[in-house]
Amino acid sequence: MWKWLHPYAKAQTSYELAGKLVPWFVAVCSISFVVGLVWGLAFAPADYQQGDSFRIIYIHVPSAIMSMGAYTSMAIAAFIGLVWQIRLADMAVAAMAPVGAVFTFIALFTGAAWGKPMWGAWWVWDARLTSELILLFLYLGVIALYNAFSDKVLAGRAAGILTLVGVVNIPIIHYSVEWWNTLHQGATITKFAKPSIDSSMLWPLLIMLLAFKAFFGALMLMRFRNEILQRECHRPWVKALVMQEK
Repeated sequence: MWKWLHPYAKAQTSYELAGKLVPWFVAVCSISFVVGLVWGLAFAPADYQQGDSFRIIYIHVPSAIMSMGAYTSMAIAAFIGLVWQIRLADMAVAAMAPVGAVFTFIALFTGAAWGKPMWGAWWVWDARLTSELILLFLYLGVIALYNAFSDKVLAGRAAGILTLVGVVNIPIIHYSVEWWNTLHQGATITKFAKPSIDSSMLWPLLIMLLAFKAFFGALMLMRFRNEILQRECHRPWVKALVMQEK
C-alpha cells in the first residue's frame, strides 16, 4: 500500500517534489496572511474587556500552535529516521528545528507583550509560559547537537534522540492550563463544539493559522532542499544541477 512513497526516499526525487510544492505554500501563505491580518486588525470587533490589545492574538496564537506543531512534526520525522534509517527524515528534522525555534520565540515575545497590560508583568513563571520556554531550549538543543558533529549521520541520530525525548513537553504545554492553576487562559479555538471566541474574531484567527502553517511549510521545504544539497553535494545529480544553474 505504501509503495508509492518509496521513490521519495531518494534525495533527488524529494528535492524536486519540494521545489514544486514551495510556490503553492508561498501563494497560500501570502493570500491568507493578508486576508487574515487585515480582517483581524481592521474589521474584527474589539474585545469587551481587553479592547484592541487582544488583536495580538492573531500573531500569538498561531505562532504558539505552530511551535508545538513543528516540534511534533520533528518528532515524527525523528522516529522515522531512527526506526527505518531514512536519511531524509534526519534532514527534515534539521530543516524544521530553526523554523520551529523562531515560532516559539515569537510566541514567547508576543505573549510577554500581551501579558504586560493584562497581568501587569512581562513574565511570570506560569506553567504554560515555563513549558513553552523549555520548548525553545529543546529547539536550540537540537540545533546545537546537530551542528556539533561533522558526521551528519551521527548528528542526525543524536538530534533525533533528543527530539523524541523532548516530545513529552508537548502535552505538558497543551494541558498545563488544565493540570495546574495558571494565569494563562484556557482553550479557545480547540473547543470545536463551542469555541470561547465569537465567530467574527474566530474566522480571521483561523485564516492566520492557515497562513502560519503555509509559512512553516514553505520555509521548511526551502531549508530541506538546502539540506539535501549540502548532504548530497558529492552526487552526480547535484553537480549537474550546479552546472546547469551556472
